[in-house]
Formats: sequence, structure tokens, C-alpha cells
Amino acid sequence: MPFLGKDWRSPGWNWTKTEHGWKRIFIYGHDNKREIDLEELSTEDKENLFVGDICELASTKKKKDLYNSSTKSQFAFREKWIYVLRGSTKERHGYSTLGEALNRLDFSSAINDLRRFTYVAKLFQIIAKSELPSLSGAAQKNYFNILEKIVQKVLEDQYNPGLIRELLKNLSSTLQNLMIHAGRCVLVGNINIWLCRQETILKWQQQLNNLQIPKQMYSGMSFDDLPLHMQIKIFFKLSDAHDIINLGQATATLQALSEDRMVWKKLCYFHFTDKECPKNLVITKSDNVDWKLMYFTLQKHYPMKEQYGDTLYYCKHCHILFWKDRHLTLLFKDWGHPCTAINPDSCLISISPQHFINLFKF
Repeated sequence: MPFLGKDWRSPGWNWTKTEHGWKRIFIYGHDNKREIDLEELSTEDKENLFVGDICELASTKKKKDLYNSSTKSQFAFREKWIYVLRGSTKERHGYSTLGEALNRLDFSSAINDLRRFTYVAKLFQIIAKSELPSLSGAAQKNYFNILEKIVQKVLEDQYNPGLIRELLKNLSSTLQNLMIHAGRCVLVGNINIWLCRQETILKWQQQLNNLQIPKQMYSGMSFDDLPLHMQIKIFFKLSDAHDIINLGQATATLQALSEDRMVWKKLCYFHFTDKECPKNLVITKSDNVDWKLMYFTLQKHYPMKEQYGDTLYYCKHCHILFWKDRHLTLLFKDWGHPCTAINPDSCLISISPQHFINLFKF
């Protein structure tokens, strides 16, 4: 028999070397009774100790679970690109998974870049809604570690707290459904780990709700000091309706500019196509199109155009997903991955968060 245990599938018993030879260790048994503390369970290699005939106590198991959930997983992968394998070929066998991409791509550094922060937060929001059970245990642990860094960055920089509040709300709702239907859904890890994560999410939500953005005093020119034609141009550059409404609540002048028909018309044609807009015209009593009302009407029926400062890119020639470093591209013609195409620019596709998820669906 290749194993020493009674069951051929078991990892074997624990043994210790004494003066009279090797002796078997009984945990909570009749011989050599000893206690297991947290330090013993948390060895350097982070491997679980195997028990003998008698199972370990529930309190000790809970200690181990809480320790494992609080331990930060350190991955050796900090790459800018990965090969997306969607099927077996002569050169490669297998396929790439969403958890592998989450572990290998350097999302920890991406959140420190303001151009990529919103992109990563939106991607994590989609994963929280529907893709969390499909991740492996290591990927789930990495997901929560990166999410903790995202929350800490928002608390320190006060940058876009509304998006992170919505992310945590979706994640909390998903975890509640998973824990209620634990028998039918796949939960990687012990239930104590998920309870600990749920408590952590509630703590993050309280911290974000108590977040107060300090008022900064500027001695120079303010937004009201700009000419009207410059202020309206700034309104034209906004791609979010909530930003237009919130900016209009500052002063009476900005309130009038936020109700301008051309601002909402430009916003409608930015997010929706020419065919979608005429089908849902909202005419007022004066036979004018109410572009603001039409925008919120179109929002209910059609997806809006997503806009990010920087995204992941996919090379159709190499089948590689990567972060593109603009500075290296300009200086050294480095496209961010080992591309063999004659014209790499023609093979690149900007990947939205939903497209990123779809790349790993088979």
C-alpha cells in the first residue's frame, strides 16, 4: 500500500521520532494527548495538519479558518500579459480561466493608476454580480486582497467612492445568496471564511458611509470665473448624466447650463446610435425634443457606451491579453507583449470589462 492510513485515499497518519523509534501521534486520542494551538496550525508552508481517528474540535477549526482567511496570498505572478487559450491545439493543450487571468495580470498596480482605476473597479463589480462562484479558491482570495487595496485607496484619496459603494453592495448581496444556498451553489472554502469576509465587507461599507471629503480652499480662479462659453464646453465633455446634474446643483448659473438642450442632445448621441434615438423621440408641448427625458428613456432600453481612461488590450494575432504601457510604446516601440505581427497596432482590440469576462466563457 502506498499510504499508511486505513483508507487508501487518506494522506496517512502523523508520526514522531522518539528514542525507541517512530511512534504514531494521536490527536485528542488515548496516547500522547496534546492540544493544537493557532501557531501550530499556521505553519510556514500554510498546509493543514492531518488528523487521526478523531476529528478536531470545531473551535480549533474555526481558528484555523479565520487565520487562513486573514492571511494575504502572495502570488509570484506580476505579469503585464497572459496567453488566452480557448481550446487545445498542437502546441498548447487546455484553456485559460478567469481565475488564472485574475491571478496573473497585475491588477494591484493597475488600481494605483487613475486611468485604470475605474476599469478595474467595474470589472470587479461584474465579477461580484455573477462570476464569483466560478473562481478558484486562490483567485477568490486574490480578489478580496485586491478589493481591500481598492477600498483603502478610496479612503485615502476620496476618489470615486460611489462606484465602490455600489460594488460592495452587489458583492454583499451575492455572498448572502451564496451562503443561503450553500448546498446548491459552489462555495470554495469553509463557511467561517465566508462569514469573516461578509463582516469585512460590512466594515468597509461603514467606513465608506462615514467618509467625509474635506473642503479645499483655492486662492486662484474658480469654475464660476470662467466665461460661459468655456463652462458649456466643459459640460459637453461630461459623459455621465449624474455628473451633469450634480454640477448643476452648485450655482444658479450652472443649473441653467445643466438644463441646456444641446448638452443632453450631445450626451444622447454619444451613448446611443442614430437609429436608437429617433425611435424614442419625446416631444414637448412646444414641439421640441426633450433630450434630457429621452436620455433617461433610452437608458432603460439600450446599453450605454462605456468610456475608460485606459483598458486591457487583446492582440488578435498573438491571442494575448495585456496592459499597454503608453510610455514604453512611444520610446522603445514596446507593445506590452511579445508580438510577432508586422503591424501590431492593427491587431489590437480594446477590451471592455464585460468583454474580458466573455473571453473566458466557453
